Amino acid sequence: MTGGRIRRCGADDATAILGVINDAAEAYRGVIPDDRWEEPYMDRRELEEALEAGVEFHCRDEDGEVVGVMGVQPVEDVTLIRHAYVLTDRQGEGIGSGLLEHLLARTDRPVLVGTWRAAAWAVDFYRSHGFRVVSEPAGSRLLRRYWSIPERQVETSVVLADRRWRRQVRRGTQ
Repeated sequence: MTGGRIRRCGADDATAILGVINDAAEAYRGVIPDDRWEEPYMDRRELEEALEAGVEFHCRDEDGEVVGVMGVQPVEDVTLIRHAYVLTDRQGEGIGSGLLEHLLARTDRPVLVGTWRAAAWAVDFYRSHGFRVVSEPAGSRLLRRYWSIPERQVETSVVLADRRWRRQVRRGTQ
């Protein structure tokens, strides 16, 4: 990974956030169900809705260029990782790993991630960082409880949980 810094995104980063998300989301085209694909993948209204819902974006900034973004959202008793994307031509450089590690270090709450079931690369990325896929039907229950997404997205997604979540499940507190 080249030089740069991870910082919290500000209001003036909206265009850059959308640029990264829409560039990287091209990987989903033809992979996720056609009825879930939109052009653009995320528009400004959707970004504003995410921000209003409490998603706090952090980005990898390299000399004023945003090359990766990842959101974090506290919901009830957990923290959700939301909208994690790295520019297509910068993937594989550790940018996503750096963002994830940065956000994980900032919370002591259990962390959950929802992603498309068919996006094997995304599932593998989170698994490489210690997350584990939550079995069905528990994953669907979690998607309905913690996310505000359409039922079709629930049907085509998986939830991954960090060790804090798994520890609470073993103790019976989740």
